[in-house]
Parts: sequence; structure tokens; C-alpha cells
Amino acid sequence: MKLLLLLITASFLLNEVHPWRIFRNGRMVGGNVGIPKPDKRRESVRDIPEQWFTQSLDHFNPTDERTWQQRYFSNDQYFDSTAGGPVFIMIGGEGEASVSWMTRGSWIDDAEKHGALLFQLEHRYYGKSHPTEDMSTENLRYLTSQQALADLATFITAMNKNYSLPADVKWIAFGGSYPGSLAAWLRFKYPHLVHGAMSASGPLLAEVDFLNYFKVVSESLATYSDDCVTAVQQGVDQIGTLLKQEIGQENLNEMFNLCNPIQESLENPSDISNLYETIADNFAGVVQYNKDKRMNNRAAANITIDVVCEIMVNQTIGPPVNRLGKVNELLLSTYDEKCLDYQYDKMIDSLRNVSWDSEAAEGGRQWTYQTCTEFGFYQTSSYEPHIFGDQFPISFFIQQCEDIYGDIYDADFIDGAIDRTNTLYGGLDIEVSNVVYVHGSIDPWHALGIIKTVDESAPAIYIEGTAHCANMYPPADTDLPELTAARQQVSELIDSWLKN
Repeated sequence: MKLLLLLITASFLLNEVHPWRIFRNGRMVGGNVGIPKPDKRRESVRDIPEQWFTQSLDHFNPTDERTWQQRYFSNDQYFDSTAGGPVFIMIGGEGEASVSWMTRGSWIDDAEKHGALLFQLEHRYYGKSHPTEDMSTENLRYLTSQQALADLATFITAMNKNYSLPADVKWIAFGGSYPGSLAAWLRFKYPHLVHGAMSASGPLLAEVDFLNYFKVVSESLATYSDDCVTAVQQGVDQIGTLLKQEIGQENLNEMFNLCNPIQESLENPSDISNLYETIADNFAGVVQYNKDKRMNNRAAANITIDVVCEIMVNQTIGPPVNRLGKVNELLLSTYDEKCLDYQYDKMIDSLRNVSWDSEAAEGGRQWTYQTCTEFGFYQTSSYEPHIFGDQFPISFFIQQCEDIYGDIYDADFIDGAIDRTNTLYGGLDIEVSNVVYVHGSIDPWHALGIIKTVDESAPAIYIEGTAHCANMYPPADTDLPELTAARQQVSELIDSWLKN
């Protein structure tokens, strides 16, 4: 069985790609919003060329006149120029922008209905949008959500002029995951430019220790059975027992197909923490995208919560730790990995690489920087009852910030950064209208989002049984009724915004 959790290019597969690089800090290679499947209702796919927009490097320093070229896509096939709008913009995030979104996805249905002009703007420092010559820590100072929002505002203003749009043109922003947060914040910060926003799976609360992430992972596994959760916890406990025994250590090397013998790392707490976190991420990655409908996740439907839990409750495989090994074996084969690399220094060395040609330039170095300077979002083992152990506490992640970017990025720095983000945007107390927040109960990221309607002008839609950004993808016959209803509700809200 093969699973491609994300579409990884042939050139990328030629390099050594280790599991902690494929899923790290709750982020998948390529970003958390994947490529939508082809839509059977639309036979033809337009050729959408990439375009470039001259953007300011620093929007908040008027004396800095440096510029760079930001990539974007546009589609005017539904646009009624005589009506002068509306305009829909898909916000790029922590991965390369995908041209597939210009002709696919649930937002296309609303674009066709309303005659909307479509844009997608790639996020600075991701994909081909390179504002600086490299990703040195000094240059990454321009990688912030504030700069990204200013990019969007500048772009919108320019497109209004380029297309001679009327002064009252209505822009609607769409985003999923981190771009889901940006969509809400864009409406909050620039309401004169953006009339409404669809925020899918967007974490609005910055939090250093995101301990509830694995709480939701545990709850989502329990939707299969409590026995699955119990077996995972027992297996993790047994790892600790085996680490104390010479024979047990040899068994771990074989059971988890470790690239380097665990005996070499017994005195290195960071390696042990990385091992535990990687095993936890085996389950987190499956849960976060459970029964996903992305094209680049076509085989992912074959590895779901049901599949990994069937392994974990299968006593014929052996003790729970052996079953953890089987789950790991399945995912290693999925990623075409020969072995499990858990060594901390290798990970740090990779993420220190500042070149745009490096493996880290895919997004790992950039996203880690944003977690260290704005968001936190660290999925720690702090949540009790510690079903994945207690070996990757918040200190483990803060140490990574210091080791990758410098000693200044310590606990006090990160605490201040998170406070600043919540002060800038309001966290879960954001006051904004014409925004809809959409979350799935299976998705761990809903724990940092708005899942209950507090203000009717900014309602929340909480979809039971779905995972990350599910409502953004094209509809399918297998969709849960709750998901179908959520898409309809979003469409009705957009209708109401455009009429007012």
C-alpha cells in the first residue's frame, strides 16, 4: 500500500526525505492545503500562466524602496466586466501556490455563480516568491504575517486599478489553514479593501505550547475505539522500557527500522525526543488529513484513522510496541523511505541551510521561523495522559528555535512574540464582520480556532467528522451530509455579503 500525503516532485524524491521533514510542526511538505482533485463537472481546464507583481520588500519602512517579484495567478473566465465584480482572492500560505486552485475547488462554484474575477497570490518566501537573495535569519525579518497582509492589500489596490474596477467593487478572501487565519485578519485589518472572508481551519490564537493538538489527535483516534488509544499509549510506554535494555534497544532498531542504532543516542536527549515526536507524528499526520479529498493525497484515503487503528488493536501482530512498528513501517514505505532518521543534529543542520536551492527552502525553514517569531503552535507532549509519552515538551521546540536561528530566540523571546501576535489580531476575541470560520471536528487545528458562533455577522461552522480544510475541495459523492451542508452555508453567506 502506498500513500502520498502530498505530491512530492520527482526531483524532491531523489533526495533523502525523512519523515520529520514531511510532517513537522503540524505542517506537511508543500503546505497544509493540497491540490484539489479535477472537477468532473468541468471538462476543460484553462491554461493559467504564472504572473508577477512588483512588491515592496518592507511595507512599514517608507525609506526602504527595495522591491521584488511576487508570483500570482488569475482567471477571468467567469468574470462579467460589465458588472465590475465581485473579485475572489485565494491567499497563499506556507507552501507553493498551486495553479490547480484557479479552476478547481468549491470557491469556483461561487465564482461561476457570481461572475467573479479570480486571483491567487503566493505568500512571500514560499514557492517561487523570493524577496531576498537567500533565507538568512537576517533576511527572514521580512517574513511576517503583517508583511503578508500588506502584500495582499497592495496587490488588491493595484488590481483594482489595472482592471478599472469600480470604487465599490467587493473582494472576498479565501484561505485554509494559516491562510485561513490570514483571510480573517485581512478582513480585520483592511475592511475597506476586503468585503468578506472564508476562513477554513484557521488557527486564530497564537499559543506557545499547543498541548491540545495531541488531545484532539487522541480524541480522533477514539472515534475508532478506546482500545486504539489504549494500545498507542501502551506501545509508547513499552518503548521506554525497551530503551533501558540492551536486547530491547536492538529490538527497537529493527522494529522501527532506525537509520542509526539507538545505542548511539542513549545519552542524547534531543535524539530521544525526536524519536518520540516522530512516532507521534505518524498518527498526527494521518488524523489531520483523515479521508482527505485532495488530488495529491489520492492514496491517502487508504491510510486513515481506521487503518492505523486496525493495526493498533490487532493482537496477532504482537505487543502494542510491535504494532507501533507496523504503523511506522507502513508510513516509511509510503514515503519511499529506507529507514527512520530521528537524529536531532541532522534535522537542525538541514533547517539551517539558507539557500533557495536547499531542501529546507521547500518551506521547512520558513515555517519554523514563523513559529519562532509569531505563532508558537508547538505540538508538545504536555497533554495528559501522555498517550505519546512526555519526551517532547515545550523546551524541546524552543531549543530548536535557538539552535536554528540563534540564542536570541529563547523562551522569553517566543512568549513576547506570541503576546504581540494576539495583541495585533485579537486571538479568539477578534471583532470582525463578514467572516465565516469553518472547522472540522477531526482536525486538531480546530482547538485554536473559533468553532462556536459568538457574533452572527461572523458565524462559525463546525463540521462533525471532517478534517483539515475539507470544505475547500470539490464536492464528492462520498462527502458527509454535514460537509455538503457546510459548503451550502458558506455559499449562502457569500450571497448575502455580495447583496449588502
